[in-house]
Amino acid sequence: MGLLWLVTLIWAFSFSLIGEFLSGRVDPYLAVSSRMLLALVLFLPWLLKSTSSKTQAMALAGIGAVQLGLMYLLLYHSFLYLTVAEVLLFTILTPAYISILDYFWRYKKLHLRWLGPALLAILGALVIRYQNLSTDFWWGLLLIQAANLCFAFGQVAYRQLDLGSVATQRYNFGWFFMGAAMISLLATALFADWNKIPTTTLDYGILIWLGLVASGLGYWLWNAGARQVNANQLAVMNNVLIPAGLVVNFVFWQQNVNWLTLSAGSALILVSLLWAGRQNTN
Repeated sequence: MGLLWLVTLIWAFSFSLIGEFLSGRVDPYLAVSSRMLLALVLFLPWLLKSTSSKTQAMALAGIGAVQLGLMYLLLYHSFLYLTVAEVLLFTILTPAYISILDYFWRYKKLHLRWLGPALLAILGALVIRYQNLSTDFWWGLLLIQAANLCFAFGQVAYRQLDLGSVATQRYNFGWFFMGAAMISLLATALFADWNKIPTTTLDYGILIWLGLVASGLGYWLWNAGARQVNANQLAVMNNVLIPAGLVVNFVFWQQNVNWLTLSAGSALILVSLLWAGRQNTN
């Protein structure tokens, strides 16, 4: 759990940096592709020493292409149909997808009782994030659920691979970013607004942080941590980022927070995490 908590803190801080400094100024496709390329560069020295088989390399690249590349493509397209608040609201369903995919992957069946912690985490996030919805959001809803499924699939698929220890995984994780970078660069070529390139030292500094730390170290440690917990603990941790991000945004940038809903929702997520920890199915 320690790795997941560490990455949650890193991502909570990073999301605030995006919202406060990059959003609306730097094209998101350019930002994502630069992050994936920087992360790939970070792992390149280890990748050159990789002894992974062709099958394992292709599997990792495929997971990266889906979990990050395709997920970001669908996520950013959803903004054409949804408000920011609606996007945040609809991402809370990811825990259910993780629990369903992981359990069905291993047992080829599904017991509804296994979904309990994930559904409670969704309820907690809903209490925190609920907003009135726009009247025309169905396409956006489908796009964001497809993005959620991509992110959930990547985490579950990574859990199934034989990759060794956390330290050992770094030698092969570059393949993950190879797949993510290929999809991100394709999306950038097709959809990026080249009038919104980074222009300031601050922009470049934040992108370097996002690429090397939030994406590079972050996704390596998150996926490695996903292998050390049961599926429902992983599922719930996907929604812990919501209250963590709001608290960081308040502490550093004094953004308004509804402390009643934040406290109530966070309590539900904490209970769901404790519940998940009592389940012995890995």
